Amino acid sequence: MAEATTTVAPGPRARVQAMKEYHPPLGSREAMRLDFNENTLECSPKVRETLAQISAGALTRYPEREPVEAIVAAHLGLRAEQVALTNGVDEAIHVLFETFLEADNELLLPVPTYTMYEVYASATDARVVAVQAGDDLQFPFDRLAAAIGPRTKVIAIANPNSPSGSVATRAQLLELARRAPQAVLLVDEAYFHFHGETLIDLVGTLPNLFVARTFSKAYGLAGLRLGLLAGPEELMRWVRRVLSPYSVNSLALACLPPALEDAPYLDWYVGEVLAARAEFEAALDAAGVRRWPSRANFILVEIGAQHAEFVRRMRAAGVLVRDRSSDPGCDGRVRITIGTREQMRQAVAALNEALAALRAEGGK
Repeated sequence: MAEATTTVAPGPRARVQAMKEYHPPLGSREAMRLDFNENTLECSPKVRETLAQISAGALTRYPEREPVEAIVAAHLGLRAEQVALTNGVDEAIHVLFETFLEADNELLLPVPTYTMYEVYASATDARVVAVQAGDDLQFPFDRLAAAIGPRTKVIAIANPNSPSGSVATRAQLLELARRAPQAVLLVDEAYFHFHGETLIDLVGTLPNLFVARTFSKAYGLAGLRLGLLAGPEELMRWVRRVLSPYSVNSLALACLPPALEDAPYLDWYVGEVLAARAEFEAALDAAGVRRWPSRANFILVEIGAQHAEFVRRMRAAGVLVRDRSSDPGCDGRVRITIGTREQMRQAVAALNEALAALRAEGGK
């Protein structure tokens, strides 16, 4: 007779058990998508043409990112050795943290900001040092600079920031890089096209500067998951050791060159968003809704205690918006993506109806 054995199931390492969870509220998004800061219309027609020309046989081969990295590097005025394409900007953040963060290191993070910085950092043995912005949600430069210490190894800054839309100036970013020579400064320029200012020209000049970009926003390629990380060649060598050689798929690599080439489409879409942002800001002001100045393709607004009901009513009207009340210092606040002028005029109508209903309920 076989002896009874006690079975112990395998478990994850302690660091994974302690990781912060992130569950994006995706699903059932068949409405006007003003909730995730994507391109709200479509990708370039040149990208669609490229997709139509991809053969079934082309999908049988492993992807080769190097030729496209050379194209992207030339587009940005960089050397190919300074650029790595990634599976969305998320992979860029992940591999950077895995490359540089270890026990006793600190990630310096102004908050509120993009949630995945803290999520990926929590998978390492580093400590997250969060620096809270004030009620104006402006970049907390003085408090951030004061928090730099000998254990600071990475400083991650979304510029423009989400969910606030605020920005750090070039001078502030350069000063942080100067004050923390032992640390990597990651400037995440996911919303660069709506802001127009960049540090990409200093990649390779500043020894500790990395710049991340995404093709999910202005370019409209969110479904293809495509981003990039640019940094000093000597440091990018270590990043490439962590980066999977096949994480960027063949469809994304095929579509990126035509997306870059179609400057007229990109310029039109960005111009449309900027015009729509100005109109929407005026509509919010007319409605008496507090808003924060934004240099991105979204605006954060103050709804208050009825924030969840506001989001529900907007969805019922066919407009998806994002409740950011769980972000540090953002209780009662909702983020609204900016689409085209036509889309935002529809959003204004839905917003005014939702606000009128909430104010009527509040007066009962």
